[in-house]
Amino acid sequence: MFKASDVKELREKTGAGMLDCKKALEATEGNMDQAIDWLREKGIAKAAKKESRIAAEGLCVIKTEGNNAVILEVNSETDFVAKNEEFVSFVDYLASIVLKNDVDSVEEVLKLEDENETIEQKLIAITAKIGEKISFRRFVKVTKAENEQFGPYLHMGGRIATLVVTRDANDEVAKDVAMHVAAMNPVCARRDEMPEELLEHEKKVIKEQVMNEGKPEEIAEKMVAGRINKFYKESCLEEQEFIKDSSMTVGAFVKNNGGEIVSMTRFAVGEGIEKKEENFADEVMNQING
Repeated sequence: MFKASDVKELREKTGAGMLDCKKALEATEGNMDQAIDWLREKGIAKAAKKESRIAAEGLCVIKTEGNNAVILEVNSETDFVAKNEEFVSFVDYLASIVLKNDVDSVEEVLKLEDENETIEQKLIAITAKIGEKISFRRFVKVTKAENEQFGPYLHMGGRIATLVVTRDANDEVAKDVAMHVAAMNPVCARRDEMPEELLEHEKKVIKEQVMNEGKPEEIAEKMVAGRINKFYKESCLEEQEFIKDSSMTVGAFVKNNGGEIVSMTRFAVGEGIEKKEENFADEVMNQING
């Protein structure tokens, strides 16, 4: 039904004990996501550490020009290639192409022509030249008004990229907020942007936690409202404690500087992409033999 490696993975994702992880997988017939919820509902795991699932390599970049900006991610199979000069140049080139064309999807970008070649053909060519799969995964284009500011920030050489837009503040404030977003990974800028599915899932987990503490269902329902506020404060950018000054929220920091938060985008290389674990020595040999 499940392997020892599944128990290890669940332990890494939740910080729960080996025995509790085994029980959770038994109770959920080996379903990893349900096992995480089972542990949380029992109060054993405080949160699902989604970041431990990040495995794919690659690079994120941000490019701005006037009132327009783009943030995008291109994936590679290994970290070696992500640092390759040709790969880095190609990612920068893609950002320029997206920025100067009216496109809404990766598919539209791949169909564009430049120098008598489609972007898809260029992607195929660099894949063949480098010798491993290169994947243009996603992008977001942002246009700001004259009284708005871009806050672009790259962390760890492009492993994490954040693009914030503020209104009536200044570039430095926008940059500080972008750095905060990179570090604290908010789900959304404000409460009304919280994905409904995520909110309902969190309410269900909180209700189960309360009921497992021995409270009746009607009391549990009332307690959900109070505890969901804590979830908002941890997940919404405006309500998070500002990383540079925990005495105020990010929203208060921007307001104190005469502005407001308009939007935020955060990409982390490979987030949500499953990648098989490989021994480092084997990975090197695969590169040599490739």
